[in-house]
Amino acid sequence: MTTHATAQVTIRDVKTIITAPEGTDLVVVKIETSEPELYGLGCATFTQRPLVVKSAVDDYLKPFLLGKDPQRIEDIWQSAMVSAYWRNGPVLNNALSGIDMALWDIKGKLAGMPVYDLLGGKCREAAAVYRHASGLDKQELLDNVIAYKEQGARYIRCQLGAYGGSHHTIISPENALPGAYFNPDEYARDVPQMFAYIREKIGFDIELLHDVHERIAPIEAVRLAKQLEPYRLFFFEDPLAPEQLEWFQMIREQSATPIAMGELFNHPREWMPLITNKYIDFIRVHVSQIGGITPAKKLAVLSEAFSVRTAWHGPGDVSPVGHAANIHLDLSSPNFGVQEWHEFSDVAKEVFPGCPELKNGYAYANDRPGLGIDIDEEKAAKYPCTHTLPSWTLPRTPDGTAVRP
Repeated sequence: MTTHATAQVTIRDVKTIITAPEGTDLVVVKIETSEPELYGLGCATFTQRPLVVKSAVDDYLKPFLLGKDPQRIEDIWQSAMVSAYWRNGPVLNNALSGIDMALWDIKGKLAGMPVYDLLGGKCREAAAVYRHASGLDKQELLDNVIAYKEQGARYIRCQLGAYGGSHHTIISPENALPGAYFNPDEYARDVPQMFAYIREKIGFDIELLHDVHERIAPIEAVRLAKQLEPYRLFFFEDPLAPEQLEWFQMIREQSATPIAMGELFNHPREWMPLITNKYIDFIRVHVSQIGGITPAKKLAVLSEAFSVRTAWHGPGDVSPVGHAANIHLDLSSPNFGVQEWHEFSDVAKEVFPGCPELKNGYAYANDRPGLGIDIDEEKAAKYPCTHTLPSWTLPRTPDGTAVRP
């Protein structure tokens, strides 16, 4: 395998590419070096604020990086993180993540090795993934669960409708503002009935998961975690908001339902108490939200020391580059739990050659140097972003109160 010479390589240019091949706004950073054809890609996707991230990269991080040695990943991460003085916010963390992943991609190409080898090598050949099954009623949900099972899925997330449920009784005041209305109490009552129905039909040979998406009051989260114990969930995801971390102690003391938390986390002080106090079982941060591969690997190691497993956030608003980074972390982390999976469309695979592949419930990285994924900039340009907020980010309870999404 041919490797690139490492002497005198410097960062020549930094580009931000925004594209939406599947209708979701994605942000990808490309770092070009002084060595011809040597470049790296990183995910900086903050779907709801892509232009702010682009500005952070183009206007601030690019001048900071030009001329630097791309092999000094740790030094660049540390100095870039503090260069704005204020830190640990979603915009700057995503911008830094794009840089960080691209540097790891370059490092792998220079070494002629996949990133998972740079992180210590494979602990497994592929990453078990979970799929998203939903339905407007229990039968439709069951049909979709069975369909995924027949495709080889062994971990399936079950949701009735959208986040917070569906078909709720909504009686609102006159002149209530528009939004994605749901009834938290009705939703909380529906979830145990949903799992009772699914378990009755398929038994216990498939791992089932559920995402609360912080849609209920903290005390209701405690009650729901207790009610779900008989159905042996693989995990109960995001039952609380990051602003409500103290309530995790109450959930842990009263329930053995495994808890996954973290997709909204930006700051180490958010995950540290949950991990060190053993209040959660899975850490599922959005890797670009915390700054990339460099902090994610450290977080995985910290979690391992406290018997917490990884379950990195992996929806459609993570670019294929970000999904590739997730898989490299999964393969090299002994405390890997499960990987959220988004099925890439044919269009996405054309824009991003080298996407991880799914086979019989497992996601595989290719063995190319770096992250093993590329971007076709001409094709990416054919799918411009729309900058439209998804409706689920504007939820309201029946009386019209705006709540966390």
